[in-house]
Amino acid sequence: IIGQFGVGFYSAFMVAHKVEVISKKFGEDQAYIWESDTSDGYTINETDYPNHGTRINLYLKDNTDDENYDQYLDECEIQRLVKKYSDYVHYPIKMDMTTSKKKEDSDEYEDVVENKTLNSMVPLWKRNKKDIKDEEYNEFYKDKFNDFSDPMKVMHNSVEGTISYDSLLFIPSKPPMNYYSQDYEKGLQLYSRGVFIMDKASELVPEHFRFVKGLVDSQDLSLNISREMLQHDRQLKVIADRIEKKIQSELTNMLKKDRETYEKFFKNFGLQLKFGIYQSYGMLKDKLQDLLLFYSGKEEKMITLKEYVENMKEGQTEIYFASGETKEKISHLPQVEAVRDRDFDVLYMMDNVDEFMIQMMRDYDSKAFKNVAQGDLNLDSEEEKKELEKINEDNKSLLESLKEALKDKVVDVKVSNRLKSHPVCLVSDQGVSFEMEKVLNAMPDGQDVKAGRILEINPNHDIFKAIQNVYQNNADKINDYASLLFDQALLIEGLSIEDPVAFSNKICELMIELNK
Repeated sequence: IIGQFGVGFYSAFMVAHKVEVISKKFGEDQAYIWESDTSDGYTINETDYPNHGTRINLYLKDNTDDENYDQYLDECEIQRLVKKYSDYVHYPIKMDMTTSKKKEDSDEYEDVVENKTLNSMVPLWKRNKKDIKDEEYNEFYKDKFNDFSDPMKVMHNSVEGTISYDSLLFIPSKPPMNYYSQDYEKGLQLYSRGVFIMDKASELVPEHFRFVKGLVDSQDLSLNISREMLQHDRQLKVIADRIEKKIQSELTNMLKKDRETYEKFFKNFGLQLKFGIYQSYGMLKDKLQDLLLFYSGKEEKMITLKEYVENMKEGQTEIYFASGETKEKISHLPQVEAVRDRDFDVLYMMDNVDEFMIQMMRDYDSKAFKNVAQGDLNLDSEEEKKELEKINEDNKSLLESLKEALKDKVVDVKVSNRLKSHPVCLVSDQGVSFEMEKVLNAMPDGQDVKAGRILEINPNHDIFKAIQNVYQNNADKINDYASLLFDQALLIEGLSIEDPVAFSNKICELMIELNK
């Protein structure tokens, strides 16, 4: 097996300045010794050797400032190397190990040399699944992948055919500490006929399933495959495609048959599925969209997009969503009122990537996504639209005065049927939404992005009557009222106001005036 590596036997000279190979064929009387110090080829001579078989002697190089070659004389280091690279070779690898044992009938200890087998020989993934207990899978996972918790899901698969392989995959019960950092390396361990080839072969698992840990063992792969060759190996690409389908199938089954466990999984790794759609510019939409979960404002639980569409009301043509930091903050947004008033469900988007992902998806089951805080909702009847147009026209000069007072802070000021109990709200123009603005401006490169702001006022609220009254009787105060309304709407939306001190002073002045 070693000979199938490119460097083969001559890798011995990486640590040794001289190598001897003594060999005696079974049934023969004569033994031979092959010697080389790499300086002038090699020699082969007759020698005496009591047993048949082969013995290799390595004369280690002297230590240097960069390399400690005598580490390979340490029993524990040899044991570690064998365990790492040859644990599943199908024949025993034995070594004399020195252990300390208590003397019989005494409290004293003595060193005892025992011939121990260093490798386990039969890998867990080669055994029949029916004969493996959950505890064995769990212990193997924790030992192999340095986790303290049992895995959430075990996927043990054996494939035979044009390309044969065994895979043992695990979904962790929680994300590693560095999972969402650049330090995290995805990938599966790669074996060929039980011989360890490399750790974290990233080509074996797609980015959107990077949370999966495990290993692949194939007898069809070359033992001397390198990381560069991995990228172009056709057999490895076939294995990777099958592994991706296996993971997707397991997640789909978990969603259907074990919803509680799937919701725990999604809480831990759902963000990765969302990034998969966003980073692929929507190319992975069909693969991943039915694995997504969103909080339903109506159902007050996590639901799929399919479940949302199945429960859509008659006449509803769009999938409504609202963005915010928490469920509580979203449920109190003024913009949600009009949609909720018509008994339409609203999906809560609470991850930074959500709206960017939605833009890549565009729709689901031919139903477009609609942000309740962006653009017109088109929920009004023709009669309601005409009535609203009349109110806007009758108050045209007032609305223009408010817009002029706010200058370039808004693109428009208008009355709206979007609000029911709330006095005022901000709506973003088409393009960048308020949530996108927050995310983009929080990035390290310091982008200065602003969504187009539309100030909408509830014509049925007492605040509108108050503004009308101020405009008619005390027009010079309209600028203060406009500023107060705008800052109030910013705070509701979770956006910062330009001058908190001025905002506070205006409120105090208004309170004093009302109590004169």
